[in-house]
Amino acid sequence: MIRYQITSGLYAANPDAWFRKLRTDVNFIQIRERDLPVRELAALVRQVIQTTSVPILVNDRIDVAIACGAAGVHLRAGSVSPLRVKQLAPLLVSVACHNEDDLKHNEGADLAVLAPVFSPISKSDNRPTLGLDTLRRLATASSVPLLALGGITEENAAHCMRAGAAGIAGISLWENQ
Repeated sequence: MIRYQITSGLYAANPDAWFRKLRTDVNFIQIRERDLPVRELAALVRQVIQTTSVPILVNDRIDVAIACGAAGVHLRAGSVSPLRVKQLAPLLVSVACHNEDDLKHNEGADLAVLAPVFSPISKSDNRPTLGLDTLRRLATASSVPLLALGGITEENAAHCMRAGAAGIAGISLWENQ
């Protein structure tokens, strides 16, 4: 099972607490700090890379991922194509997927993160939840490992795995363990 931590976006509010929440028992950490200026984001990514052996993915900032030597990048839906990223640098690419079309239009991705499977815990989200049936259908159709995101708990993670997810992703899931 792939375990994929996504940061809270709250680094600037309390850097010490933010660092304490980083996990070492996950397969990937996606640094998702969209409100940080690029220079601060790059400094943070470099610092995290120096303090952990977990592969780091930078949220939607290919330039920062390359400049800092991160393992990869996570692309939001509608971003540049994973194939284009791989022409620029040998990065691991995860992609956000919210429906079947997103999944189909991400050739070259290494991982797909499907959300929201359930109602998110860490933020409000007006999108309808996808549920286990959609997860099952898309996991079967996916050419890359599909991770479940959105409202994932220790209790429902096993349901996601039985539905075909290759792993689970989350923000609050990792913070509460």
